Amino acid sequence: MLDAAARLIAERGFPGVRLEDLGAAVGISGPAVYRHFASKDAVLVELLVGISTRLLAGGHAVVESVDDPHDALAALVDFHLDFATTEPDLIVIQDRDLASLPDDARREVRRAQRTYVELWVHELRRLDATRDERDARVMAHAVFGLLNSTPHSGRRESADHTRRVLRPMAIAALTR
Repeated sequence: MLDAAARLIAERGFPGVRLEDLGAAVGISGPAVYRHFASKDAVLVELLVGISTRLLAGGHAVVESVDDPHDALAALVDFHLDFATTEPDLIVIQDRDLASLPDDARREVRRAQRTYVELWVHELRRLDATRDERDARVMAHAVFGLLNSTPHSGRRESADHTRRVLRPMAIAALTR
């Protein structure tokens, strides 16, 4: 149901999707969606809080599994590319519909995102101890912009090609 919701919300925008649409997409009635989610807002919360939490947990796992900062940054790029090439709908929803989240959920998403950024900042500063923290943060955000361009620059069926193009660009930007 969440995959269908992500696809529909990415295509139409959060205001343009009704629970009836979501139900129809998964072969149930609109009211039957309430067995799974308390409201349409709850669907959006699950999508955006869910991906933010998964990215943060995955980022932690990546940096904890690699000692060398260069290898950690490469692994973070690979991890983020996995997300960006397999779940582009969530990037579109995040970009366009974050403001539709209830305030508490939006704060939770932003908190997880800030912590995720700081994982990258930490590894960038481990790679170059003279690097200014603000500069490292700008670099991380710039690479996110590059990697999160996938819904607009690549097709789902060309994920391997997209990875081959974006991975070396991102690593070069981070390790210059």
